[in-house]
Parts: sequence; structure tokens; C-alpha cells
Amino acid sequence: MSAEPSPTAVPSFESRVHGCLLGGALGDSLGYAVEFDDVAAIRSRFGAAGLTSFGQLDGGSHFSDDTQMTLYTVDGLVEALEWANDGVAADETACLWLAYLRWLATQGVALPSSAPVPQPRWIDSQEVLRHRRHPGKACLSGLATGQMGTKFRPVNPESKGCGTVMRSAPFGLVPHISEATVYKLSTDAASLTHGHPSARQSAGAFSVLVHKLSAGSDVRTAAEHALSVVSALPDPAPELLDRLRQALELSSAGSLLSPEELTEQLGEGWVAEEALAVGLYAVLATSAAAETRRDPAAHFRQAIAVALNHSGDSDSTASIAGNILGALHGEEALPSDWLEALEAPDVIRGMAQRLIAVTVG
Repeated sequence: MSAEPSPTAVPSFESRVHGCLLGGALGDSLGYAVEFDDVAAIRSRFGAAGLTSFGQLDGGSHFSDDTQMTLYTVDGLVEALEWANDGVAADETACLWLAYLRWLATQGVALPSSAPVPQPRWIDSQEVLRHRRHPGKACLSGLATGQMGTKFRPVNPESKGCGTVMRSAPFGLVPHISEATVYKLSTDAASLTHGHPSARQSAGAFSVLVHKLSAGSDVRTAAEHALSVVSALPDPAPELLDRLRQALELSSAGSLLSPEELTEQLGEGWVAEEALAVGLYAVLATSAAAETRRDPAAHFRQAIAVALNHSGDSDSTASIAGNILGALHGEEALPSDWLEALEAPDVIRGMAQRLIAVTVG
């Protein structure tokens, strides 16, 4: 009789940071290969199980604007923390706005004369981040105004696309700050491009969830807590509450939804609350089997497959799932063969190290 697998060690904070950023990029990269395919087209290309590994892709893989903007979120936070560590008060949202304006320049969009001219930083010299990978329209148009959007003076006031939530994991990776601060930083940064309450609150809920995971929480507890944070708001977005509750309930059913059922129940993921719900559902619904096997990498593979094989915004939903899995399990969850196929892991690790250096380094 074979021995029972030994429990895995509790991941360090550093491992969770690397795991979250690399995990998000892995999910993004696989999902980006089928972002504009419906599930029938995915099955036609990759078989009944769909896309489940990098080995099925011809010609390598690329991450999308989701990973680009996530890394620029890290850089904006790092700059604000560098100022703080030097004893100088900085406007964190302004630092993030300047970071996103530098990202906008990598997309070939000219800044209006009214916009400030940000000073270049290390991330701007990374050629891999200068490719245009189907960036979200609201992210481009909101930043191209040259105006710093706020909750009370939003750009794109009706936009609720997932461009806010897919870039917001890094806010949850800043230690030693309050949950209220995590939520405020995330929602204020979301307001730079999207004005709809659900777009902002979804970003905040996701950041709070990652913050709980980075402190050692399990996913369901962290998700329920994020739901409670949104529920306690004076004006919670009803569609976000509905989607989070559905993700929690459906993931407890004991059997996985088919891709068609997933889309019918939780949506395609093009808008913020749907992207968060699909990514969260994928992680939760595959957790029980993973806990039985005590195999974080198997959990990662299975959850990412659920998150991307559907008719919808596969790169964003799989990116969110990857962020969650990496923050939960740390680097141990990242399949080694997938990491070998990942584009520019040194750039992602470089940004993770910069965040660690200004927080716990």
C-alpha cells in the first residue's frame, strides 16, 4: 500500500508573490490562444477536453495586455513605496496613473499635450511589453484622455469591462497595510479607466481576496470575506453580488459545470464581475480533488483548464484564476513544463522581486 502524500509546506510570502504574478501570466498565455474562439471552435482545434497545456500550441505562446497591465500595476505600487521608504509622501493613485500612461505609450498611443510626461523606469525598457496584444478599449480610451479619472469624476462612466479586475491582483500583494487601504487603492486605480461601480468594486473585491490568500487564508474563506466586504458597501453593485454568490454556490455542487453551463450561469467574462466569478469558480470547483491529492500543480492545471475552455474572455478569466492559485499555493503550484513555455519569465520575476524588495526585502 502506497504511503499517503505528505502535506505541502506553507508557502512563504515571497513564493506567493512570485506564484501570483507568474500564475496569472500562465493562465493569461493559455487563454490568449483561444480568447476569441467559442467553445465549439476550441474543441475543434484541441479535442473534446479543449486546451489543457502549452504543448498543444503550435509556435509558442504570448501573454496579453492582462499581464502587461498587471506588471505596470506592480511598477506603480513600487514607485509609490520607494517614495514612502525614502520618507516622502506620494499619491499612490497618481503613481499608478503615470505607470499606466507609460503602458499606454508602449501600445503606440500618443499622449495628449495635457497629460504629464512620466519619467522612464526599468519596466519600460523591456521590449516584450511593447507589443500590442488586443488591449481593452476602455483602458486605452480612458488613459488617452490625459485626465486622471476618479470615482467622482470618472472617465468612461458606463464602462464595466474586465480591464479593471484583470490587472488588480498586485494590490493584494502589498503586506502590512489594512484591508481598507487595499480596497481603496484598487478601486481608485480602476477609476482611472472605468467608471461603472461594478468595474471598480470587482477590482476591489479581487484585491481583497488576494490579500487574504497572501496572509494564509483558504480560497473559499477569502471569497466569502470579499463578498462580505462588497455587501457592506453603501452602494454595492447588485450584479457583482449575484455573480460572487453564484460562483460560491455552484462550486459547492460536487460536479463541474460544462463550458456551456458555465457561460449560461456566470457569463462570458467580458465584463468585470463575470470575469472574477468565472476565475473564482474554476479555482473553487477544482479545490476538493486537489486537497485530496495534495498536489498544487494538478490543481493549477485543472483549474486553468476550466477557466479558459468556454465561449468568452478566456485570457482574463484564466489570468484571474492563475493569480488566485499562485497566491494560494505559491510557486509550488506552477507546472514546470508550463514555466518553460512562458514568455519572458525573467521580466515577471524581476517585477516580483522589485515588489518584494520595497515591502519585506
